[in-house]
Amino acid sequence: MTSTSPLARCTLFGGQVKVVRSRLVFGLPKNDRDRRVPFPDSVAQSLKEHAEKYDPLSVTLPWEDPFSDEQVTVPLIFTTTRRGTIKRATFDGKSWRPAVEAAGIVPTRATGMHALRHFYALALLDAGESIKALASYLGHSDPGFTLRVYTHLMPASEERTRRAIDDLSSEDGNRHPADLRVARVAATRKWTR
Repeated sequence: MTSTSPLARCTLFGGQVKVVRSRLVFGLPKNDRDRRVPFPDSVAQSLKEHAEKYDPLSVTLPWEDPFSDEQVTVPLIFTTTRRGTIKRATFDGKSWRPAVEAAGIVPTRATGMHALRHFYALALLDAGESIKALASYLGHSDPGFTLRVYTHLMPASEERTRRAIDDLSSEDGNRHPADLRVARVAATRKWTR
């Protein structure tokens, strides 16, 4: 990406503000894994509008180790009302929990910020995203782990199963191109019992 707009610069940073030994640092997200997640146009537009209204704030912090000499400067899109970094505990107590309560939901661990991660995962599964891709987006090294966590919530129906096979042929009996592609793949695989 060659753009130098504030929003473009912000989207290049693949980390987060974390607290390590009671000090703020920049670091990689969960499991210390860098990841790439498709950025929907609707979210990009909302962030662009926010960045135009509120200039991103350049913040310099150590990388991972609060006592390191390695400093990283990152433009933050979201800041406190005093233009500082948002700490998770402050956000939970001052923004998230009040919003949950205003929606008539009892704040619990299950309704915490982490619930958004599960909501994201479920929305992608419901739209037909693969477990392998979802595991990558969530930072799971093993798609089997992702499958074990979310399999009971994956959409399933006998009607969708019937439709998947019915859709391989058109009403006039002619085979669809997708049907031919599946047949070619099936013919080249070695199947075991």
